[in-house]
Formats: sequence, C-alpha cells, structure tokens
Amino acid sequence: MIVVTGAAGFIGSNLVAGLNRRGVTDVIAVDDLTDGTKFRNLADLEIADYLDKDEFLALAESGDLPDGIEAVFHQGACSTTTEWNGEFMMEVNYRYSKMLLAFCQERRIPFLYASSASVYGMGPKFTEDQGAEKPLNLYAYSKHLFDQYVKRVKSPQAQIVGLRYFNVYGPREQHKGGMASTAFHFNNQVGQDGECRLFAGSDGYADGEQRRDFVCVDDVVDLNLWLYDHPHITGVFNAGTGKSQSFNDVANAVIAWHGKGKIRYVPFPENLVGRYQSFTEASVTKLRAAGYDKPFLTVEQGVKKYLDWLHGKAP
Repeated sequence: MIVVTGAAGFIGSNLVAGLNRRGVTDVIAVDDLTDGTKFRNLADLEIADYLDKDEFLALAESGDLPDGIEAVFHQGACSTTTEWNGEFMMEVNYRYSKMLLAFCQERRIPFLYASSASVYGMGPKFTEDQGAEKPLNLYAYSKHLFDQYVKRVKSPQAQIVGLRYFNVYGPREQHKGGMASTAFHFNNQVGQDGECRLFAGSDGYADGEQRRDFVCVDDVVDLNLWLYDHPHITGVFNAGTGKSQSFNDVANAVIAWHGKGKIRYVPFPENLVGRYQSFTEASVTKLRAAGYDKPFLTVEQGVKKYLDWLHGKAP
C-alpha cells in the first residue's frame, strides 16, 4: 500500500498515474476536495481508498492507519504564494509535514515529500545548501523551514527525501488557474487570440528572454519513483533539468505545435520589479552524484508531449 497526499493535485495525481502504469493500484489518495473540480484528476485513475487530509492525519496521530504502508509520497500543501495567513500556512505546510514524518520514522516507512525551488528566492545560486536559501514569501519559508527540520534528523530510521521542484508543467494542472504553468496559459492564449503574451525585458534580459528551469511533470514522476526504488538514498535534492530556457522558448514551442500564432510583449508589471525571478537553474550535481542519470526533457520535447495530451493526441 502506498499513500499519496495531495493526490488530486497536479504532481500528486501524476504520481498516482505513474504508480498505475507500474501496475500499482493499492493507493490511498489523500487530499482536501473543498475545490471539488479536482476530482477530475483522479477520475481516470485507480486507487484503493480516498481520505480527507485531516482524517488521514488524525488516523496517523492515533496510530489507527493500517499496517503495510510501503511509502508516503507527501505532495499535499498550500502552494499559494500570495497567502499571508501565517497560522494557516504553518499548520498545513509545516506541522502537517512534521507529523507525517514522525509517523513514517516510527514505522520505518520511506517518506518522499515536495519541497520547492522558491526557497532560493531571487538566487542567484540554486544549490542545496543553506547559504543559497533566501525565501521571499510565507509559502517559501514554510518549505525552507521543513527542509531545515529534515536536515536535523540524525540517523533516520527510513528514507527521507525532499525534492525542490522548479517550474513544473504538464498534464493535470488545469485546476491551478492563475498558478498553472506558462505552457498551459500560452496554449489557451494561442487557441483564443492567436498570440502568446510575454513580459517585456527586465533585470537586463531582453523581451521574453527571462529564463527559468522548466521541468516536465513526467520527469518529476520518474525521479520520485526512482528514489522510491533506491531507499538507501536520503536527502534534499533539486528537481529541475539543470538547464534554464527562456519564456520565448516555451512560447515558440506552443506556436510550433499549433502551427500558428505570434508573440506579443506586454509591459513588465511595476509591482513585480525587484520581486520576480528572472533566472532559475537547478544545480543537479548532488542528484547526479546520487546516481540519477536519466536525461530530462527539453522545453521543446516536454511542451509537445504536454500539448498532445491536452488536445487528446497523446499515444
């Protein structure tokens, strides 16, 4: 039996799909379906049971969860970067994670959890060391604090892995609205208006040439499952391609798929000046040293695969 929290969310539902492709269907899906539209991410997947996140935590704290849990993929979190209710954020992202970690350590269950590249703030370094961590919002701080808590665990009784996700895009993100990836929004814009709207230049970058480490969710799933297959590996790792690409690259990949469209640059928002990541690029040195050698999809490869899925043309 495998537990996936945040199972109706973006990365969580893709993890369930990845497990299903392996023939694993004995999955407990944990989430908060206050936003009931997220059910669509689970509707085509096979799970053994669904539990509300609060019900699941209560069962874990009381010791009433069944035996036989082989791993917990903890993907559930409040990921809204504009949320400033500190009590809520720390309860959902920090305390909940601590309780699950304690449960897994007590039962010697591998615990693989979602961290975030937001812990690095404006950069410019994106290496897994505390000197590079400069969180700019409450969400990033909650992830940063739990990473630090994990690093203080001495002699862990079972695998503990945190993955700092960079700019993840791909299937099953439609419920995220404004927080969905640029690939998702560019696809909608080309379909509706025939154009992709990108920010004009900023921070010394030309129009649309701001760069991010865009990573396909398929690669993120493969990485999670590889780590699950290697339970001796413990630590906090970057989950990015290791190579930044521009927003122009993403837009051009979308336009190439549609065979039509153009780019229009819009003025850079004043409220984002000095608060916008114009460059991110994961250091993958630590991940490669751990033995993960699979290549990551480029933007051109990943966006094509994603749009094939969005438009029902995936094989």
